Amino acid sequence: MESEKILEIKDLHTGFRFKDKYFDAVDGVSLTLNRNELLAIVGESGCGKSTIANSIVGLHNSSFTKVSGEIIYKGEDIINYSEEKFNNIRGKEIGFIFQDPLASLNPLHKIGKQIEESLIYHTDLNKRQRRERMLDLLNQVGIVKPEKTAEQFPHELSGGMRQRVLIAIALSCKPNIIIADEPTTALDVTIQAQILDLLSELQKEINAGIILITHDLGVVAQNADRVAVMYAGQIVELADAKELFNNPLHPYTKSLLNSIPNAELVGQELHVIKGMVPSLENLPRKGCRFKERIPWISDSEHEEDSILHEVSKGHFVRCTCWKNFYFEDEVGC
Repeated sequence: MESEKILEIKDLHTGFRFKDKYFDAVDGVSLTLNRNELLAIVGESGCGKSTIANSIVGLHNSSFTKVSGEIIYKGEDIINYSEEKFNNIRGKEIGFIFQDPLASLNPLHKIGKQIEESLIYHTDLNKRQRRERMLDLLNQVGIVKPEKTAEQFPHELSGGMRQRVLIAIALSCKPNIIIADEPTTALDVTIQAQILDLLSELQKEINAGIILITHDLGVVAQNADRVAVMYAGQIVELADAKELFNNPLHPYTKSLLNSIPNAELVGQELHVIKGMVPSLENLPRKGCRFKERIPWISDSEHEEDSILHEVSKGHFVRCTCWKNFYFEDEVGC
């Protein structure tokens, strides 16, 4: 049975203005999100992951940002929605879980009031019904004493509890799409796993599609259905999660996976990806953007205009350099 597509991004360009020029931080990205799917977007800091998320819900400042392409939701292109139109779908149909819960929650308002805000704006529930829904949400996200937590302020909660509160806010109106932007970055490994498991469980209950933004491939190994790997504003590899982890092809994907600590390699040095991501102003707009970080691979192995190739069903890889890629320190090279 074919999956129900709930979001489609076509040739998205999001550029930021420096002086009198715009430089694309997201450069020609196309993606789809299906109902009940967890799509992970991974890559180093500054590769454009969060810029995609903010573009979907119109959170960029139009005075120094230029967004073009198409973002199709419910058959309509929402990319140029007015602030009023975006306010009608933010929270109600597209929930957003921000990276820093302490900065995202209002320090002057109690937790219960902050969860109820979205219910006041987007629903017709009366005061009693809103309180019941708020307490039910706190219970759903695993907070043991919801009545007590509802009366507390953000600074009185642990990082894990604050993140659960943000998830409760995002889920309050049972949205079709949840965007989770680095939701586990500031949490320890145990709490990270709990938060991701919680997201997966709640996703099934409301039949939502989730876009999970993260820099950590290890975080998504057990949870994602599909993975898009980004580098320097472009998708360099896109595949089902199982396929990507079992058969990574792009040099950048292989390098990321090779950088994950492994119990079998105790005592050995971790793999380090050479060089740095170039700044937006100095980013090469032609050819393979990863070329400078794998200088031992011949120029002839790279495409002049690198594009995504479907190398097997649903598995896309950018450029042709993956065909003859090897790590510099591999034996016999």
